[in-house]
Amino acid sequence: MRIESIHIRPEETWDCEAVSRIEYAAFQNHPMHPPGAEPTEHRIVERLREAGALALSLVAEDEGGLQGHLALSPAPVGHEAEDWYLLGPVGVLPERQGQGIGSALIREALRVMADCGARGVVLVGDPGFYARFGFRTCDGLEYPGVPNQYVLALTLRGNAPAGAIAAHPAFSG
Repeated sequence: MRIESIHIRPEETWDCEAVSRIEYAAFQNHPMHPPGAEPTEHRIVERLREAGALALSLVAEDEGGLQGHLALSPAPVGHEAEDWYLLGPVGVLPERQGQGIGSALIREALRVMADCGARGVVLVGDPGFYARFGFRTCDGLEYPGVPNQYVLALTLRGNAPAGAIAAHPAFSG
């Protein structure tokens, strides 16, 4: 299947169960989890949704149904409490990974956030992957417990962020 067949849209109420299945499957046996550990990313999305803290929740679908999902939640950075967002989790069904679905979700999310006037987006992730979207490390940007090389930001307006990223409590369980 080709990426042209994918349609990206905001999550709807009836998508919730499928989104949980996607996030679970995407992170099952993921190298960032200890061997045998159950993924928790689906629970993060569920808790963000229950708390009304999903600033943006996008799904990627084709004729076969939902194939991927991306979440963004408000995340104060240092002394900047407004207009910064944490990207994640982003999940794509294992059989569809490597086909550009995750990248398409990220590009659309960044477009939406720029159109909404967001100051920027932060994340914890692989710098080799996220650099293609403009994410980079920033002096003084940190996420507690994560090595700084994996703490990335994309500034959409204003200055680069500095300080600790305050993720929603949904991320800590």
